[in-house]
Amino acid sequence: MPDELFGQLDFEPNTQFEKIISDVLDHRYSVVPDFLSPSQTDSLREVLLQKFNEEAFKQAAVGNRFNEHRVRAVRGDFISWIDPSKASEVELEFLSGIDALIAYLNRTCFLGIVQKEFHYALYPRGARYRRHMDVFRNDDRRELSLICYLNERDWDIRDGGELVLYLPGNANEKMKVVHPLPGQLVLFLSREIEHEVKPALRNRMSLTGWLKTR
Repeated sequence: MPDELFGQLDFEPNTQFEKIISDVLDHRYSVVPDFLSPSQTDSLREVLLQKFNEEAFKQAAVGNRFNEHRVRAVRGDFISWIDPSKASEVELEFLSGIDALIAYLNRTCFLGIVQKEFHYALYPRGARYRRHMDVFRNDDRRELSLICYLNERDWDIRDGGELVLYLPGNANEKMKVVHPLPGQLVLFLSREIEHEVKPALRNRMSLTGWLKTR
C-alpha cells in the first residue's frame, strides 16, 4: 500500500530518509552512520580548520543572537556560521543534501520547515556544553536539531566528546550516548530533548544546525 501511494504521488521513496522519520517517530532522535562520505567529511573538516586558522570563529554564547552571553563553564566551543551566499562548493553540496531532506520531510510529514541554519563548531580539548535545550523563550521555531561530525578518520570512542541525549519517559528518564564518529549524523526534536556535550581528549569538530518553521 505505501508503495502504491508513493506511485500515485509521483514520489520516489528514500530509504535513508524513511529510516530517519521512523527513528524520530519511535525514539525522538535518529543516528545515521556515514551520512557524509569520507571525502565529504574530509573536505568540510578542511574548510572548518581553514576558517579557524583565519580567525573566522568566535567563542560560542549561551542564548540566541538577540540575547546571548558567554559562559565558558557552560559552553566552551568556538563557532563560525555558514553564509549560503558565500559558501564553497563542498558547503553547497552539503546544504543541497539538507535541502533534499527538508523537502522530503515537508512532503511526507508536513512539518512546514521553511528555513535552515548551520555553523561549524570546534570544541578544544577539555571543552564541553552542559545540559541544555535548543529552543529559546523568545524564539521556538527550531523543529529539528542536526549534528554532522567532522572529526578525523582515526577518531576513537576513547577520545570522548560524546553527545548525551536525555530522553523523557513516563517513569524514568533515559540517556542515549552518541560517540562523535566522522561522517555520522545525529538528528533530534529540538523542543523535546535536552542534551549535553562531554569533554574530549582532542579537538572535536562538527557541523551543527537547525531546521526551522515560521
